[in-house]
Amino acid sequence: MIFASDNWTGASDRVAAALVEAAGARAPAYGNDPLTASVEAAFARVFERDVAVFFVATGTAANALALAQFGRPGGVVFCHRDAHIAVDEGGAPEFFGNGARLHRIDGADGKLHPADLAAAIALYPAEAVHHGQPVAVSISQLTEAGTAYEPTEIAALAAVAHGAGLPLHMDGARFGNAVAGLGVSPAEASWRAGVDVLSFGGSKNGCFAAEAVIFFDKAQARGFEFHRKRAGHLFSKSGFVSAQFSAYLADGHWLELAAHANAMASRLAAGITATPGASLAFEPDGNELFVVIPRELDARLRAAGAVYYEWSPEGLVERDRRGEFVAIRLVTSFRTRVEEVENFVRIISAVDA
Repeated sequence: MIFASDNWTGASDRVAAALVEAAGARAPAYGNDPLTASVEAAFARVFERDVAVFFVATGTAANALALAQFGRPGGVVFCHRDAHIAVDEGGAPEFFGNGARLHRIDGADGKLHPADLAAAIALYPAEAVHHGQPVAVSISQLTEAGTAYEPTEIAALAAVAHGAGLPLHMDGARFGNAVAGLGVSPAEASWRAGVDVLSFGGSKNGCFAAEAVIFFDKAQARGFEFHRKRAGHLFSKSGFVSAQFSAYLADGHWLELAAHANAMASRLAAGITATPGASLAFEPDGNELFVVIPRELDARLRAAGAVYYEWSPEGLVERDRRGEFVAIRLVTSFRTRVEEVENFVRIISAVDA
């Protein structure tokens, strides 16, 4: 019963096979090979638009370098209070973004809301020299609460950002799970809703170490090659990343993987909802669940071999209940088995597994 993270899961069989095949090939270095060109074309088909695609090794690099493209000294990037770029990336966005400041904004269900974003941007008027200058807005899809922005919600935020002359960046570490859960096209969930640059995640959903920065306006990508090279993310043998993405995107494989992870999360959520004393902190839209359970149940689950992380209690467990209850995060993946979910549900239902 491994629900710690989708980062714990290996690669899909198709991606693994493609990587093995690439190991026996010879090709020009640094992305100047036919396979890389074909993958760039595949991304264009997926998004129904000509796009600029740049491979990097990690989601942190994708986010930090995407934002650095718009950064300048004294720049301010607006994001949710719990955004991965603000909480979990070791200052990389600030480091690569010319010392950018991250202005964190509260928001229910892990989401930014247009009025709050507009109010935050208004704190930095262009004529004020004593404060930073806005450079970008960043949202996460899925959010850090496991919820998903509907295209209309993205469009409303994009309208605020673009109205202030700011690009909209999307941290899409779990973009596949969001698209599969929303039942919309990748285009509808990104550029058609106003996203300018997407950090497209592959590693959590079936790849080894394959992430991409995707610009939906090629003019905005000018000079990004240098940012990537300077950060050490230009692969000499980029064909290994291309091979992964080639198999990952083919025939909608990436969405099949995400849909399975989502289905396992939905099954898990149903069992939790039916259990007295356990509750979901948020209604899940993908493959992440945030759950509040009694500490006694937490101990019983761990004794039975369940693996997951305790999560920050802020906002999830009231202060006067923290001695009795604990907030946990459960993440399913494309490798999660029905048996794992059923065993977990049996335990929380106090039925012998």
